[in-house]
Amino acid sequence: MRRLNLIAALLLAAAASACAPNPIIARDPVPAPGPADVYACDSKPLPLNTFMTDCRPVPASPQVVLRARG
Repeated sequence: MRRLNLIAALLLAAAASACAPNPIIARDPVPAPGPADVYACDSKPLPLNTFMTDCRPVPASPQVVLRARG
């Protein structure tokens, strides 16, 4: 009886692995913002330990490069 259960378990595992040969990879449908994107966000608390967040894009200030001669 034990050998029959072992054979049945091995067959079941082989059948399950044959159905999904590729792993399932979760991907975020919204890509992360790039390093040049700037957002201003405001959050306010709501009841039951929740928050309402409002984020909006703002224009980025140009990068300033200081050069000194020495």
